[in-house]
Amino acid sequence: MDFNMKKLASDAGIFFTRAVQFTEEKFGQAEKTELDAHFENLLARADSTKNWTEKILRQTEVLLQPNPSARVEEFLYEKLDRKVPSRVTNGELLAQYMSEAANELGPETPYGKTLLKVGETEKRLGAAERDFIHSASINFLTPLRNFLEGDWRTISKERRILQNRRLDLDASKARLKKAKAAEAKAAAVPDFQETRPRNYILSASASALWSDEVDKAEQELRVAQTEFDRQAEVTRLLLEGISSTHVNHLRCLQEFVESQATYYAQCYRHMLDLQKQLGRFPGTFVGNTEPASSPLSGASLATAAATIPVVPTVAGMPPTEAAISLDDVAPPASGTRKARVLYDYEAADSSELALLADELITVYSLPGMDPDWLIGERGNRKGKVPVTYLELLS
Repeated sequence: MDFNMKKLASDAGIFFTRAVQFTEEKFGQAEKTELDAHFENLLARADSTKNWTEKILRQTEVLLQPNPSARVEEFLYEKLDRKVPSRVTNGELLAQYMSEAANELGPETPYGKTLLKVGETEKRLGAAERDFIHSASINFLTPLRNFLEGDWRTISKERRILQNRRLDLDASKARLKKAKAAEAKAAAVPDFQETRPRNYILSASASALWSDEVDKAEQELRVAQTEFDRQAEVTRLLLEGISSTHVNHLRCLQEFVESQATYYAQCYRHMLDLQKQLGRFPGTFVGNTEPASSPLSGASLATAAATIPVVPTVAGMPPTEAAISLDDVAPPASGTRKARVLYDYEAADSSELALLADELITVYSLPGMDPDWLIGERGNRKGKVPVTYLELLS
């Protein structure tokens, strides 16, 4: 018990000394040991790295999971060391709703068929999003979080210790300075009141006491200087390790970019497949006055070309007939059929025929055509029409 009380009293004394030194420094009443410029630069770079890592981490979490309540739930599961439950992505949920709607409204109707096709694509998009989130969390978020919760905590702890060692060192310097001033004053020539033998003895005794105090203060200063230098070296090594942290974060960032590029490339392929199934995908059609715009351009298109298949020629027309004008195409010998238009349809270009709901048109197919498309005629107008918008009558 006595030992604990002594230790408590000693710790309280050290804390009080540091508090006094810190307060006097703030008011400009005490000298402060300054760190060298290189050390200050290391501290500034470490603080900047920590601050920006926190911002990048938080915003990446928002990108991967925009729902704030879901992020809080995942955070609580991680803090409790419990497995985060699997969550359905928005695309997968939309696919489920579209599939249920198609089954209820009629999967054989044009609208129902389209719902099923779009729903299947949305399901694939949701699965691709899930893979991207998983990859980004492991390869990018986890290393950033490990730095903040591991390396940075160690750096912060050693910096606090260094700050305490500096306060101890400056307090020792101030104590030595005061002891030397008192020793010099005590060793000065005695005044007229100190001419008696008793005053000479007291003056000599005071000088000896202050001399001992100076020796003690010098010893404490040497110890404080040694501990400060040792702690400064430890902290310096940790701060210089920030360069390795940057290299590691750079590699993680490159992996994040690769995962994101793969995700968007998969989404692009899925949407191209869907457009092809629905009969509406980009290409150069006969009579088109404007070039089709591509979702990717420049360097991005060159990058995606290695992984994304090129879409061939014109929708619904075989390559050999894509360059033939529809005005030169005659109805086949097998004859034509009448069809009723189910929904309004806006032509994508001059090779297609715009449709109005409930009107009757003449349709026929050409050899080699996409089964999702027919040639439609209305008066003198002729063009391609999607089968899903028609009800064949005869």
